[in-house]
Amino acid sequence: MDTDRQRPRRLVALGLGLATVAGVGLAGTAVAGSPAAEQTRAEPLVPGTPCSVSAKACVDLDSQRSWLIQDGKVIRGPIGISSGGNGQETPVGHSLRVYRKDATHKSEESRLPDGSPAPMPWSVFFNDGGIAFHSGDPNRSSAGCIHVPPDEAKAYFDYLQIGDQVQVVKASEEQAARKGS
Repeated sequence: MDTDRQRPRRLVALGLGLATVAGVGLAGTAVAGSPAAEQTRAEPLVPGTPCSVSAKACVDLDSQRSWLIQDGKVIRGPIGISSGGNGQETPVGHSLRVYRKDATHKSEESRLPDGSPAPMPWSVFFNDGGIAFHSGDPNRSSAGCIHVPPDEAKAYFDYLQIGDQVQVVKASEEQAARKGS
């Protein structure tokens, strides 16, 4: 039986659970060899990138660069980025989707030396597990996210919208897969 104290907590937990399920459904992961990977590989590449024309944002984990794309053309980039490392690699995906944006997000996973949540300004979430583009030092690996230089992070935040496609690839693998098709 719910007490007056338990009911608000249960409603919050239910809401967080639904938000998590919705975020997982919207993010959508595609791995190499999957139907989504094959579909994007059937599309032309955006010139100068390893991503297809359906992407709004492209990340090449090999070169540690990223681009913003509109109508199959680069509108910003290449931008030097850093991705995950130390056992927390950034996942590859061909049909990832922006599912949440938070200009002032604070990480519950990463902490500052004083124990407080680490700031992740201009966060644009696009993959399960809280993987996002956000302002960060492009010379330091992340816990799976894509660090975008602070002067570029707001541009990513402003341009990318909920539902936009993000492709995170390794150019060497994409090139080999396209040659094998």
